[in-house]
Amino acid sequence: MSDMIEIRWHGRGGQGVKTAATLLAEVALNEGKYGQGFPEYGPERMGAPMRGFTRLAEEPIHIHCGIANPGTVIVLDNTLLGLSGLDVTEGMPAGGTLVVNINQTPEEIKHLIPRTDLRVFTVDATQIAIDEIGRPIPNTPMIGALVKATGVIKLETVLEDIDRKFGKKFPAKVIEGNKKAIIRAFEEVRG
Repeated sequence: MSDMIEIRWHGRGGQGVKTAATLLAEVALNEGKYGQGFPEYGPERMGAPMRGFTRLAEEPIHIHCGIANPGTVIVLDNTLLGLSGLDVTEGMPAGGTLVVNINQTPEEIKHLIPRTDLRVFTVDATQIAIDEIGRPIPNTPMIGALVKATGVIKLETVLEDIDRKFGKKFPAKVIEGNKKAIIRAFEEVRG
């Protein structure tokens, strides 16, 4: 399916990789698209490297496997850049989009990325999460940065979906904090 958008998420257990991957797929459904989001666990412990996957398409998605050639990669934990045995850019095509949670500019992190043919964006999602949500969980701010960097989903749809998805399990303060974090990351992403 040539019009399918494939996104691979890299992070550590407890950072919200699974939530972000599945939430983005659910948002796509609310825009009339098809979406698929799921995690891939390694050692199941807090802090262990893990991946998540999101597929978005205009037509039904008939495959369900990990994503080997993502057009976009989201890195929730910048310590994974340059980690021995892990290349977060593996399989990305030239011109692909890499969004990294780090408090530096794309220019300042060039030495951490093994390729020069990618569109690189950075945002300090952890600090945004601390400021707006009160916890260092960067997943929702990274969705805001992804939306700005790629335009795969509308910001308004993401914010509406946060109300729907989080409304049943979190207090209003947490919901508003997540929405503010998404908006800030959307506005502050650099690339």
